[in-house]
Amino acid sequence: MSAEIPKAYEPSEVEDKWFSRWIGESAFHGNSSSGKKHYSIVIPPPNVTGVLTLGHVLNNTIQDILARRARAEGKEVMWLPGTDHAGIATQSKVERHLRDTEGKTRRDLGRDTFLERAWEWKEKHGGIIIRQLKKLGCSCDWDRERFTMDEEYSRQVQECFIHFFKSGHIYRGKRMVNWCPVSMTALSDEEVIMKPRRSKLYFMRYEIAGEEGEFLEIATTRPETLMGDSGVAVNPGDERYRDLIGKRAVRPFPRAEIPIIADEHIDPEFGTGVLKVTPAHDKADFDIGIRNGLEIIDVFNPDGTLNALAGEEFEGMDRFKARKRAAEKLEEMGLLVRVEDYENNVGYSERADVPVEPRISMQWFLKYPRVKESTAAVAEREIKFRPERWAKTYAHWMENIQDWCISRQLWWGHRIPVWYRRDHAESLQSAESLDKETAGEDLHVSLDPPGDPENWVQDEDVLDTWFSSWLWPFATMDSTTKAKFYPTTDLVTGPDIIFFWVARMIMAGYEFTGQKPFSNVFFTSIIRDKEGRKMSKSLGNSPDPLDLIDKYGADALRFSIMRIAPSGTDVRFIENRKKDKESGLDYSECPQVEEGRNFANKLWNACRFRQLQGDNSGQQAGSTSDQLDSLSIYDLDILARLDVLCVDLKRAYEGYKFQEIATRLYDFFWSGFCDWYLESIKRHLRDGVDPQIRSRTLSVFDTVLARYLPLLHPFMPHITEELWEKLGFAADGRLLMLTMLPEDTLLAGISQERLAVAQQRTSAVHEATGRARNIKAQYNLAANRNVKFFLEPAVDWVAEELDTLEFLCGAGEINVDGGYRAPAGTPAFLTPLGKMYMPLAGLVDIKAEQARITKEMKRAKQDLDQIVTKLANAKFVERAPKEVVEENRQRRESLRISIEQLDEMLKSLS
Repeated sequence: MSAEIPKAYEPSEVEDKWFSRWIGESAFHGNSSSGKKHYSIVIPPPNVTGVLTLGHVLNNTIQDILARRARAEGKEVMWLPGTDHAGIATQSKVERHLRDTEGKTRRDLGRDTFLERAWEWKEKHGGIIIRQLKKLGCSCDWDRERFTMDEEYSRQVQECFIHFFKSGHIYRGKRMVNWCPVSMTALSDEEVIMKPRRSKLYFMRYEIAGEEGEFLEIATTRPETLMGDSGVAVNPGDERYRDLIGKRAVRPFPRAEIPIIADEHIDPEFGTGVLKVTPAHDKADFDIGIRNGLEIIDVFNPDGTLNALAGEEFEGMDRFKARKRAAEKLEEMGLLVRVEDYENNVGYSERADVPVEPRISMQWFLKYPRVKESTAAVAEREIKFRPERWAKTYAHWMENIQDWCISRQLWWGHRIPVWYRRDHAESLQSAESLDKETAGEDLHVSLDPPGDPENWVQDEDVLDTWFSSWLWPFATMDSTTKAKFYPTTDLVTGPDIIFFWVARMIMAGYEFTGQKPFSNVFFTSIIRDKEGRKMSKSLGNSPDPLDLIDKYGADALRFSIMRIAPSGTDVRFIENRKKDKESGLDYSECPQVEEGRNFANKLWNACRFRQLQGDNSGQQAGSTSDQLDSLSIYDLDILARLDVLCVDLKRAYEGYKFQEIATRLYDFFWSGFCDWYLESIKRHLRDGVDPQIRSRTLSVFDTVLARYLPLLHPFMPHITEELWEKLGFAADGRLLMLTMLPEDTLLAGISQERLAVAQQRTSAVHEATGRARNIKAQYNLAANRNVKFFLEPAVDWVAEELDTLEFLCGAGEINVDGGYRAPAGTPAFLTPLGKMYMPLAGLVDIKAEQARITKEMKRAKQDLDQIVTKLANAKFVERAPKEVVEENRQRRESLRISIEQLDEMLKSLS
């Protein structure tokens, strides 16, 4: 044995100690020169100025589990960490800081000075999430940490643009894009989140020009855009309006006559069947306008306010205020017919969380490369998606793929490497389209301008953040690292970025390396609160993981979140917020993480109990091969369970079934080992026991711990490393995390017949114990160790295990008597060992017990009546959450069983 295991487990001390030790010994470093089989994985780079969330905890715990398991299997592991520059998010934070502290905008500073401030912000706040990941225990190769705006990485991003421009995949054109009026930049379709909203549908009238008193009724959700209307459209097959096609309608303000046109796009069933066409502010209207040659009138400024084209009254007004004012003005003019409630889906900016505006804008676009190869790679399982159902989502997107808007109107990011000759810059930047064929000599695409920089102007825009991160699996590696560790083995990510990132990385991998970037993609669950809402800062429903680590420990948080994270379905994380009665301060309890802490304490206490038994001289931990013939049935049973556990975990890892692994680890140790095995053999460790029996028992104890700690290590690395050392298992000081898993089975030398007998007998003893404990508990005798049982044996070997059975049952005596005649009313129960009786004489006050049971049964019947009444209420069943209804149904059945048992007990007592 090594250093003493303290009585109390202090997670923070243990976790800080071992992370420093691992770093000091370069335990996380992947050796590019190693001859071992490689395992590699790249971290999905979090935002450089972000902070740890429970989603990060889940994702990175899974990655760490995979990396640590691979090391234990003897592989050379490289887990590459890094951060993303997060263009919109970071620039927004810096701009907000400027406004709050200096009252300035980025344009007040100018581009160069603003970028200096952004880099200062990054240096100040950029390391927070990395430190937090280290606090979680992530075994990344921290020497290889990357940032998407590192000099070399930035060069590769810009060379990627140059490559695709020269190959004809990139072009510049004026298109309808998603526009964020807060970040004031274009967004890709994938950066727009559709949200159901309760809106208003406004019914208004447009007069038919030249026909006084004749009107067309139009329905719209956006009256604030009517100033940009350049036409009114109806379906050519709609007989109600066929005679109006070709005439003109009067736009109310600014007053103008606009054509009435026919277009197949119009749905006669929506609203009134008449559409106001605003080509500058709706994608469908834009297409209608192009087909029919309508004027494009943009009445919005980039920040979402209205411009001069909307009229003097509306100029400078916010779009939502303008909506209200436009409706009021229509009503004043007698043109507003009615307003109805209306539910529709509205696109929101993922980052700014505001409704986006369809906007015609000059942007750079990419025609996606390698679509065919990338689609086939997943369809043919060259790249395996887990869960597999995400492959269908991926295939659907790839089949309907549209050109990618890759330019962003930001300053923080990778500036587009396009140069315009200064004398022609204005005309080139306003050209309707630009590509390889139309560029000419006045446009240059390269890292640097040709000749004198004074004669050239660089494009103002930067590239979409995802345009840099799609290169992440290979652009982060130098040639030596790439030769050893690329393609990577696994990718762990969320299904919400399957289009943003996963699909694009696959395409980039085939384009630039000719290989798939990874072999497996595991999509994590989404963490939600107990009400089913996705956790977010804005809702205030997400606990701070660092607070949880401080309170419960990193290992407890890791293990707990894996216990509740089923593959392919969302996670419900429960946080109970309470108020301290004395201080009045709010605090929270997280029962799921408490379970992890309790498990850590259970492990700690079991190992401490072993250490208190002293050394087992001459016996090597992890080996019982020389004692197989003398092992008890309980020894054989636990070792067999451990052999099965090793096999089951290997199979579960192959299937990426992390929750199953966590559950199997928990059940084996808490129930199988602590609750049953240790209790079964404790009497073999008492003073005065035969030394050989004691030594054999300690040898099995050590064998289980020496095999189990490496299995648990990927999930709870710090505490297992500490106990490995303190129990003296660290041969020559070797770290547990670098110790290979043994390949041999523990019971290879035992006959299957002997093993089957041992397991059957152990199961019979434990089942009999459980039933005896239950009957004691029913009569409030759980803690009473003077209870006497009588057993009518059904097996001939029961006498060999009688001492153990008495100890486990907490019985003063178990009398084996085949001719026992039980007094009337004596509780009796069947077990695999035979029929058992528990005489109550001298143990309970019969009248008091009858009163207690009667009272308990009355309360149970009242509860049952309430639940039956509730479930008979059709409105409750229809309106209550499904989980609540199901919980009540289960409670109903539980109460019925309880009442039956109580009734039987009353009959016995009478």
